[in-house]
Amino acid sequence: MRNLDRWVVLGVIIGLAAGLGAVALFVSLDWATHALLETLGGYRPPTPVGEGHVLAAGTTHSWRIPAVTALGGLVCGLVVWLFAKEAAGDGTNAAIDAVHRDPAGIRGRVSLVKLVASAIMIGSGGSGGPEGPTTQISAGFASFLARRLRLPATDARIAVTAAIGAGIGAIFRAPLGGAVFGAEVAYREDAEVEALVPSFVAAVVAFAVFGAFEGYDPIFGVLRGYRFVHDPVQFVYFAAIGIACGLAGRLYAWTLEAVRRLSLHVSFSRLLTPALGGLATGLVGIALPGAIGTGYGWAQTVMSPGLLGLSGWVVLALPFAKILTTSLSIGSGGSGGIFGPGIVVGGFTGAAVWWLLHGVAPGLPTQPAPFVIVAMIACLGAIAHTPLAVLLMVVEMTGTLTVLPPAMLAVGIASLIVGEATLYTSQQATRSENAAPGSVSPGGG
Repeated sequence: MRNLDRWVVLGVIIGLAAGLGAVALFVSLDWATHALLETLGGYRPPTPVGEGHVLAAGTTHSWRIPAVTALGGLVCGLVVWLFAKEAAGDGTNAAIDAVHRDPAGIRGRVSLVKLVASAIMIGSGGSGGPEGPTTQISAGFASFLARRLRLPATDARIAVTAAIGAGIGAIFRAPLGGAVFGAEVAYREDAEVEALVPSFVAAVVAFAVFGAFEGYDPIFGVLRGYRFVHDPVQFVYFAAIGIACGLAGRLYAWTLEAVRRLSLHVSFSRLLTPALGGLATGLVGIALPGAIGTGYGWAQTVMSPGLLGLSGWVVLALPFAKILTTSLSIGSGGSGGIFGPGIVVGGFTGAAVWWLLHGVAPGLPTQPAPFVIVAMIACLGAIAHTPLAVLLMVVEMTGTLTVLPPAMLAVGIASLIVGEATLYTSQQATRSENAAPGSVSPGGG
């Protein structure tokens, strides 16, 4: 069998597993949110267009939210502590670490533990994204496949890389961007180019499987009524977004790492730190409910004309609040993703810039959606060091190409400001630094 044919077959197998894993996580998270945050916490979060489009968030007993988020953090910490400690934190970062160190060495139980722990933590209101768990679940299967087929280390690394792209492409319904993300995210200044074809195949298959169960609509719907005008003043506004998002990205990475280090030095058991992180997250959520859970519905809300009547202080506070709650939830040892919250932080930052300029700046778009979408790309593309992938993903997630020119400017400026700072501490600068071993690990189980 030719090498290309072999990778097409392996890509299909990895894509099937990634798509089913994304479905399992999505269903589990939906159930956990209803049972924990809605029923016990009395808070119904808004949802984006692609997940039902419920924009009016409802809170009946806001005082319950901290109790539920603390309980979710406690149970999450217990599950991780007892069954797979490597399921703590961000799943994408763990998958990147496996790519570099031991792509065939991810224990089989990690995927299941990650699914359960993340659904409980995010479903109870912890701030995290579903993409981290999905990538770790997908990477876990690819690692198992590498062991069973006794793939050499180079091929095992490609398989896990393709699984990362497939998981992202499925859960965000963005197969092209997901595939490129898998190839980009392991390095700050390089890409795993050999993984592109397997990633394309795996991501498309995963997207098809996930969509067959959950639908193919873009998460944030289709941006309508906006056309980029090639006016110099427009570039000034989007350059300002790039500056704001670069600063927000640096703050996000710094805060996450600061909380992570602090949690490692607390005097009591690491088992309890996710509960404390959950409690603090819930307290923030009483005042700013947009800062808990995935936040995707709130990102959709701030795209709406007039920001749906949100007060100015709420719009300005949301980016900082989301950074804080995500750092508390994931940095304390909880289980979830930091990629999705990065999109939300960017969106909130764009909404804040639009609110500050609205009514005083000439030629400003009449709706905040273009600012929100461009800021999503600029913030996450810069701080994750995946600008091309995020450009493609957000286009797929919003169903529009109209924001590409200003987004390219904004993400370039944001990347200059971000510099070497990164969300993913397991990233390496270039492929020459790759430390993957030369043989396949026999472990697993």
